[in-house]
Amino acid sequence: MATSLTLKLTTASTLSRFHSTKFTKPRNLTTKIRCIGWDPEGILRAPQTGHIAKQEFKRRLEKDAEAKEAFERHVREEKEHRRALRESRVIPDTAAELVEYFLDTEAQEIEFEIARMRPRLNEEFFLHLKGELGKLRFAVSKTQEMEDRLIELEALQKALQEGTEAYDKMQDELVNARKNLMKILTSDNVKTTLLEMVEQNELNRSLLTLLDENIANAYHANQKQAAEYMEKLRGAMLKYITV
Repeated sequence: MATSLTLKLTTASTLSRFHSTKFTKPRNLTTKIRCIGWDPEGILRAPQTGHIAKQEFKRRLEKDAEAKEAFERHVREEKEHRRALRESRVIPDTAAELVEYFLDTEAQEIEFEIARMRPRLNEEFFLHLKGELGKLRFAVSKTQEMEDRLIELEALQKALQEGTEAYDKMQDELVNARKNLMKILTSDNVKTTLLEMVEQNELNRSLLTLLDENIANAYHANQKQAAEYMEKLRGAMLKYITV
């Protein structure tokens, strides 16, 4: 009986302490999400950077367009400047004046002036130039001015001789290219014609360049069918062409 009473008292005391105990929530409890590797609902999405990227691309495109426009404007202005400069030059009448004309020509304009003045660059002109060079070379007493003049005329003579030879060769190739292109365009059997031209070494870059010009002109004139046909010919020519 005493034992039973003691057990009841002990149990009652224990329960009394249990119910009197208070569980207090921590005051400064901060919940942190360290990592989320699974988000099937798409609640926590990655930052959307597409709009920023599109804006950056647009700005870069506009900048490139402005740069391209500025470059094209510069090219047009340069062409106009050169055209005006060429038209403003007075064509010389004599061989002596023609020598001075070429001495005053800029290096990048020499080829153009040789083409324009080719009929004047004849035997008479080169004899005059050779005569002036002879006087300077065999002069008894030479000044610095004469030495400089001699160097200039020697350089001019070489440039004009090489330039006229190159121009004449180009003109001959152009004439042959026109003839050969007509042969191809009027051929009943293009493949056979090309093979024959390969044997005669008639397929070259001059012919290809002329064909390219005709293709561009055909497209410009809205002759699409003719342009496409010539493009097919171009593809066939590239199989056999030699440099």
